[in-house]
Amino acid sequence: MTLSDRVKSNMEIVLEETCQELPNGGDHQSRKLIAEQLLAAAEAGNTTLDELRAAALRAFPNPAKMKRQ
Repeated sequence: MTLSDRVKSNMEIVLEETCQELPNGGDHQSRKLIAEQLLAAAEAGNTTLDELRAAALRAFPNPAKMKRQ
Protein backbone atom coordinates (compact mmCIF):
# COMPACT_ATOMS: atom_id res chain seq x y z
CA MET A 1 0.00 0.00 0.00
CA THR A 2 1.28 3.44 -0.92
CA LEU A 3 0.60 6.13 1.65
CA SER A 4 -0.19 9.67 0.58
CA ASP A 5 2.04 12.57 1.54
CA ARG A 6 -0.70 13.80 3.87
CA VAL A 7 -0.83 10.48 5.73
CA LYS A 8 2.96 10.41 6.00
CA SER A 9 2.87 13.95 7.41
CA ASN A 10 0.20 12.95 9.93
CA MET A 11 2.31 9.97 10.97
CA GLU A 12 5.37 12.18 11.45
CA ILE A 13 3.39 14.72 13.49
CA VAL A 14 2.00 12.01 15.77
CA LEU A 15 5.41 10.34 16.15
CA GLU A 16 6.96 13.63 17.29
CA GLU A 17 4.03 14.50 19.58
CA THR A 18 4.15 11.09 21.20
CA CYS A 19 7.91 11.10 21.66
CA GLN A 20 7.75 14.50 23.35
CA GLU A 21 5.80 12.73 26.09
CA LEU A 22 8.61 10.23 26.65
CA PRO A 23 11.62 10.86 28.87
CA ASN A 24 14.36 12.49 26.78
CA GLY A 25 12.17 12.38 23.67
CA GLY A 26 12.18 8.59 23.56
CA ASP A 27 14.96 6.19 22.76
CA HIS A 28 15.45 4.49 19.40
CA GLN A 29 13.51 1.39 20.40
CA SER A 30 10.52 3.39 21.64
CA ARG A 31 10.44 5.52 18.49
CA LYS A 32 10.65 2.40 16.34
CA LEU A 33 7.78 0.76 18.23
CA ILE A 34 5.60 3.85 17.81
CA ALA A 35 6.47 4.11 14.11
CA GLU A 36 5.52 0.46 13.58
CA GLN A 37 2.17 1.04 15.29
CA LEU A 38 1.56 4.11 13.15
CA LEU A 39 2.41 2.28 9.94
CA ALA A 40 0.13 -0.62 10.79
CA ALA A 41 -2.72 1.77 11.62
CA ALA A 42 -2.25 3.75 8.42
CA GLU A 43 -2.15 0.59 6.31
CA ALA A 44 -5.42 -0.47 7.98
CA GLY A 45 -7.00 2.80 6.87
CA ASN A 46 -6.70 4.71 10.15
CA THR A 47 -5.11 7.87 8.83
CA THR A 48 -6.57 10.84 10.73
CA LEU A 49 -4.54 12.50 13.44
CA ASP A 50 -6.88 11.21 16.13
CA GLU A 51 -6.77 7.64 14.81
CA LEU A 52 -2.99 7.75 14.58
CA ARG A 53 -2.68 9.22 18.08
CA ALA A 54 -4.75 6.34 19.43
CA ALA A 55 -2.52 3.86 17.60
CA ALA A 56 0.62 5.49 19.00
CA LEU A 57 -0.70 5.20 22.54
CA ARG A 58 -1.34 1.49 22.02
CA ALA A 59 2.44 1.09 21.66
CA PHE A 60 2.72 1.57 25.43
CA PRO A 61 1.18 -1.07 27.65
CA ASN A 62 2.11 1.08 30.66
CA PRO A 63 1.34 4.73 29.82
CA ALA A 64 2.37 5.72 33.36
CA LYS A 65 5.95 5.77 32.09
CA MET A 66 5.10 8.71 29.87
CA LYS A 67 5.68 12.24 31.14
CA ARG A 68 2.67 14.23 32.23
CA GLN A 69 2.24 17.83 31.13
